[in-house]
Order: sequence, then structure tokens, then C-alpha cells
Amino acid sequence: QVQLVESGGGLVQSGGSLRLTCGASGGPFSSYNMAWFRQPPGKEREFVATILWTGKISNYADSVKGRFTISRDNAKNTGYLQMDDLKPEDTAVYYCAAQGPFGATTVAAYANWGQGTQVTVSS
Repeated sequence: QVQLVESGGGLVQSGGSLRLTCGASGGPFSSYNMAWFRQPPGKEREFVATILWTGKISNYADSVKGRFTISRDNAKNTGYLQMDDLKPEDTAVYYCAAQGPFGATTVAAYANWGQGTQVTVSS
């Protein structure tokens, strides 16, 4: 089972950018599809983006398409989420997940999760 640790969250003004990092250890991360989810205050966890284990294909939620970019560096066992043009509604705890079928957008589809990192966007 792979262990995942997110970092890079923080407080940013509307229109700003952040890059989240997901570090993996203890398992074959390079063989796993990975995804980013987020949980806004008082709401359920929701899908943000996913990327194939090769890094060559990605999908996004409509709410972040054109603003967020998911990527990975398998040599470093690391995944990334570049977030640009951030909006107050992007405020949430962001989680990375691994080991699920490519394209899966549900929490139940992924076997491994990090502890989350807080992103707060002020208006």
C-alpha cells in the first residue's frame, strides 16, 4: 500500500496561484493512476482531476477545467496540482488519491489517500 503526503496548501488571494504536491512512498506509485479531490467546508469530498499512470492523459471537473493542471513525475514518485486563477469557491481541503481505475471520479474508487492540505482563497 502506498503512503501519500500532500503539501503546498495555504492562503492566497483570489486570482492567485498555488501548486500542490503529493509525495508517495512504500508502493508502486508509478503504476497507479492518481487523482486530486477536494472537500469544501460543510460539503462532501468532490473530484477535481485525474491522471493516467503514464502521465499522458488527464481529466478535470468542469469547475476547474482551464485553471488547474494535474501532472506527475514518476521518477520522483510525486504528483502535482497546479492551480491558477483561484477563486473563493476553490477553498477546501485538497486530497491526493492513488490506485483507482482511470477516469474514476468517486471517492470509493481509490484505495490510497493522503491526509489533505488546506487551501484558502480570500476575495
